[in-house]
Amino acid sequence: MANLEDDPQGDGGQLAERPSSPHLEALSQKARDYARNARSENTRRAYDADWRQFAAWLRRQGLDPLPPDPQTVGLYLAACVEGSPGRDPLSVASLERRLAGICWRYRQRGAPLDTSERHISTVLAGIRRAHGRPPLQKEAIFADELLAMLATLEMDLRGIRDRAILAIGFAGGLRRSEIVGLDCGPDQTEDGTGWIEIFPAGEDISSASNNDGGAVLQISGKTGWREVEIGRGTRPETCPVALLETWMRLGRISHGPLFRPVARKNGGVSPERLTDKHVARLVQKTALAAGIRGDLTEGERRRAFGGHSLRAGLASSAQIEEAHVQKHLGHASAEMTRRYQRKRDRFRVNLTKAAGL
Repeated sequence: MANLEDDPQGDGGQLAERPSSPHLEALSQKARDYARNARSENTRRAYDADWRQFAAWLRRQGLDPLPPDPQTVGLYLAACVEGSPGRDPLSVASLERRLAGICWRYRQRGAPLDTSERHISTVLAGIRRAHGRPPLQKEAIFADELLAMLATLEMDLRGIRDRAILAIGFAGGLRRSEIVGLDCGPDQTEDGTGWIEIFPAGEDISSASNNDGGAVLQISGKTGWREVEIGRGTRPETCPVALLETWMRLGRISHGPLFRPVARKNGGVSPERLTDKHVARLVQKTALAAGIRGDLTEGERRRAFGGHSLRAGLASSAQIEEAHVQKHLGHASAEMTRRYQRKRDRFRVNLTKAAGL
């Protein structure tokens, strides 16, 4: 019986058959490439890990992955949420993501898994009822806290790069994958997920006059392409655009990935793209160094801050109409934007008084 691990990329078993001509073979390769690009690199990596965990559990139980069996999947979900020696139980959110990864792999093999089947749906509903909790959110970083974080960084090339990452990530309300996915221009790399264009003062794509200029980011995010405008700040040492220009000039970066590793020994800039994990570590390190949320233990503070802290900070700080924040962040709904607003005007609409109580 077929083993789904024979297709580690999950690019579709139906596309793996050898075409009858060179032309069809080229099209088949293109189709596989498009299938891989149907999900972001981070999502594919997570789904691959989800499948490896599921496949390993099946092997331990002496079970075969094909055909997909809803009852077996239901047992696996129960096993995950209960945990085992050496393995912590999964949260409901992690369990749902793992199920999504399993379903995605089965679909790629042309053997879809029906999650509405009772052996899955009722088990999952029971798990949600017994173990469901409100989603844990990263602490938001506000403008004054961001300034304190910037001040903890050195003025070497690495510190200049990290200043630009923090400032651009905050001002753009970007996900960490969106930050490191930026290129210096369009169509410069195969793995880029966006690019940046810098406009000097007085120059604007709309030909308007008397403006300070800034940066325009074209971002391919979860909800499709969006355009993000980042205006210039009042001080060069904290202005996101000025910090970015300094990084590009000193790092001699004009083509390809915008943010790249810097060697510790000689300070040379790598041609490779920085990973999104660097953004999470950077936010955690500088938040701790700046003493933010000093009421928490160091371990709690590390868990409290991450890449999303920048995004949540902008959403919570921006004193403008919610629709503008929603568009800037690329959210499909206003409800999602509100989840990011850690400090918003609560109880402004008071239904208790409106009802006459």
